[in-house]
Amino acid sequence: MTVTLPQLETAPQSEHQDPADAPQGATVPEPATGADDRDLAEDPAVDTPELSEAAAADAPEPSEDAAEPVADAAEPAEAPDTADLDPVVVRDAQDFGVYARTGGWTFALKVARSVRPGGQAAEGTAATKVSAKAFAALAGCSPERVMRYYKAWDMAADDGLVPQFEVLVPGADIELPDADVWLSYYTSRNSASSVRGQAISAAAEAEGIRPTKALEVAENPTALRAAILADPGTADAARGALLDRMKEDPALQTEMARAIARTDDLKKAVASEAKAADRIGYVRQIVENGQIRTPAGQTVEAPAELRAEAERHLSLLDELDDSEEAGEWAGEAYDTVKGLVAKAVEEDPALRVQERRTKFYSSLQKATKVFEELTLDEVLEEEIFEDDMLQRLEALQEAISSCISTLRRATTAS
Repeated sequence: MTVTLPQLETAPQSEHQDPADAPQGATVPEPATGADDRDLAEDPAVDTPELSEAAAADAPEPSEDAAEPVADAAEPAEAPDTADLDPVVVRDAQDFGVYARTGGWTFALKVARSVRPGGQAAEGTAATKVSAKAFAALAGCSPERVMRYYKAWDMAADDGLVPQFEVLVPGADIELPDADVWLSYYTSRNSASSVRGQAISAAAEAEGIRPTKALEVAENPTALRAAILADPGTADAARGALLDRMKEDPALQTEMARAIARTDDLKKAVASEAKAADRIGYVRQIVENGQIRTPAGQTVEAPAELRAEAERHLSLLDELDDSEEAGEWAGEAYDTVKGLVAKAVEEDPALRVQERRTKFYSSLQKATKVFEELTLDEVLEEEIFEDDMLQRLEALQEAISSCISTLRRATTAS
């Protein structure tokens, strides 16, 4: 569609953005009356009327907090007979239709065809254009606001959606994209152009939300904190985001671990959850591998009864909601399965013998290691020797001698 747009004396303002940019002393022209308006109102051949200076000045800049302007998908209502209607009302409705179909593109075109940023040569089609600063002064807003429209048009031109600046001259009319495409290119936030802002915008697009929303949150950490403190849903979303980020951010992992370790309540909670996770893992290993680990550390096939009981407990654990406390259920499952493991060991003579042999070897190895680590040289050099040390060693020697004698008698008897 082709839209004819006269020059604006004032630029559109958003009630949500750049309050300091509001035009000073801007006035709205008196409603026009007369033959021209009557002809426009009564001419059924007019599909896309000119956007009046009054409506253009009053049309709001799209706000990131407002719903995105989109073209009506429904069938348009049948146009009433305009013969008896006030021409000013008709013109307002037609101007609204133009803006509803084109949104911010309406005003971006005015910038694109009239602005030549400072530093560019004033030659060719740019000879009659003005700088963003001069355009902003005429419009009664900030140069930054003008350049945001300029950059939005520039990105759209790179994508082939609109013509490049070079082919546009002041007053040129072109077919504009639909309004719902505008917010894909325009951002009312300066932070979007920074490296941080670009990363946030990219992440927002990956999540399927508008970058302006994510940028607004990033620019208001206090507001984010308040939402997390007040709303469980927001806190849950923040928790999930932190966990996802920590997977690829070792520094954040370290900071979170340090913060937890320094907070007694959190440290206890982590220890409790780790204990519950270990117990659930013990039950799950029996179900998935079909094996049990005995108290002495042996790994053997799990009896059918034991495996069935482990599966029952595991199914109950898996059915728990995220909000339910798993510690008590995990403890019950662990204790039940451990009891069945001990029972299975006692009911199998060969396994029972092997279990006790393994325990004895384990204890013997531990005692040997401890004795080997005694450093007698340091005891003598530092003069830390005391009489009770010798008494303890003599008692140990007697115990070892007794143990050896018992084992020899058992070997001879067999």
